[in-house]
Amino acid sequence: MPNLVAMTCFGAVVLVTLAITRWAARRTSGREGFYAANGSISAMQNALAIAGDFVSAATLLGTTAIYFAAGVDNIMYLLPFLLGLCLMLVWIAGPLRQMGRFTLGDVVTARLNSPVLRIYSGFSTITISLIYLVGQLVGAGGLISILFGIPFLAAVIIVGALMAIYVTLGGMIAATWVQVIKAAVLLVAIGVLAILCLVKAGGISEIYSRAAAVHIMGPRLFALGGLKMSAFSAVSLVAGLAFGTMGLPHLLIRAFTVRDASESKKSVAIGTAIIAIVLGVVFFVIAPATVAFVYGVPEFQDQAGGLLGGTNMAVVHLASAIGGQSLFGIIAAVAFATILAVVAGLTVSIASAAAHDIFATLTKQRFSDEGHELWVFRIAATSASLVAVILAVLLQHENVAVLIAGALVIAASANFPVLFLVIYWRGLTVAGAVTGGLTGLFSALTLLILSPSVWVKVLGFSAPIFPSEYPTLITMPLAFMTCWLVSKFTQATPTGKA
Repeated sequence: MPNLVAMTCFGAVVLVTLAITRWAARRTSGREGFYAANGSISAMQNALAIAGDFVSAATLLGTTAIYFAAGVDNIMYLLPFLLGLCLMLVWIAGPLRQMGRFTLGDVVTARLNSPVLRIYSGFSTITISLIYLVGQLVGAGGLISILFGIPFLAAVIIVGALMAIYVTLGGMIAATWVQVIKAAVLLVAIGVLAILCLVKAGGISEIYSRAAAVHIMGPRLFALGGLKMSAFSAVSLVAGLAFGTMGLPHLLIRAFTVRDASESKKSVAIGTAIIAIVLGVVFFVIAPATVAFVYGVPEFQDQAGGLLGGTNMAVVHLASAIGGQSLFGIIAAVAFATILAVVAGLTVSIASAAAHDIFATLTKQRFSDEGHELWVFRIAATSASLVAVILAVLLQHENVAVLIAGALVIAASANFPVLFLVIYWRGLTVAGAVTGGLTGLFSALTLLILSPSVWVKVLGFSAPIFPSEYPTLITMPLAFMTCWLVSKFTQATPTGKA
């Protein structure tokens, strides 16, 4: 039976976000507004938006699901993000704002002025953002279907329609303010949930004692190794998440929404501090509390004995166990708002890359006005929503964190090497950048498809061709090496502005 509190909270979230979109639409005109919010966002606002972009379905649903099933191994999905953000602050944030205006294509062509390189950047941005977007929709679909009692397909269609509306009408201004408000609400909700867990258990030690007593792993729940991941896979995962963070298009384009490089670095620093607090509370309190209060409880199990709605719903069931249907509805609505905020930013990155990097480059001789480019922006946002819904239905049983980790592996292999070398190596050529980027992109995609998570779990083959879930230790060095080798054997492209 649908949860009335949840439905009310969901309705409130939708109404507030639509009101923000209407407000933003009145203030959005031209490419500057749709792509970069006219550079009018303050450092603090951008920091909250970064946190809103970053603390996604993977954090709130996926990593708690991993803890629920395999214990503290979920730390491998949490700590590398903070490392990546710290490295972004040192290496990327300042130069990114100085070199770019709207998209990553602007950045990579600021020195290497090539239409081919811009088109590659757009294609890479769309690929990475789409995979990340699918992970968010899987979390949203599971959440809505369990709360409203509707099919998964209907649930993801609702989210897909909403994100298309936000972006086509309000652009980056709407996406930013949805993220800012969501981040503020999330901080309060996570804090309240953690406090209630501690009060109900009687202290942090009681949460851990209870979790060890009820889980099949016992005390091993708090020891690394629960995922039974090989050393190669573990290191490859950490590398993919850390370096992939510096290649995530929807996160990087936030640098263009502030006034200058100083504001960009300040927003990343504040955003990292906010994210660290959230991840700490999730890892030390909320994730073990899902085991303590949800694991093995009959009311949260389906007929087969599994968790109702799948392990991605563990944190939502925790809210029910701690605070009844009212808290259940509130936390579910917060999780929904979390997903809406992230998908809005992802859709902006896809649409802006399609319009500004690909369409504007390919049709430069025929169309030069902003009107055509913004028309393509809206078409791309709608198309991305449709494709993401279809892929989410096909991958609905996958863990959200695992799906998003795949997108980060591709970002680490395709975007990060090119971006880093464009900024720091004057020897990089257009041929080197394009060849290296494509090598990283297609090698990562290929090995991810051949891995156990896709080849076996999705495609149904008996054994994977590539044994590891994450190929970053192969694909990222391969991309760097290809960039270097090809650049050495090709003539340097003249410098210039895009």
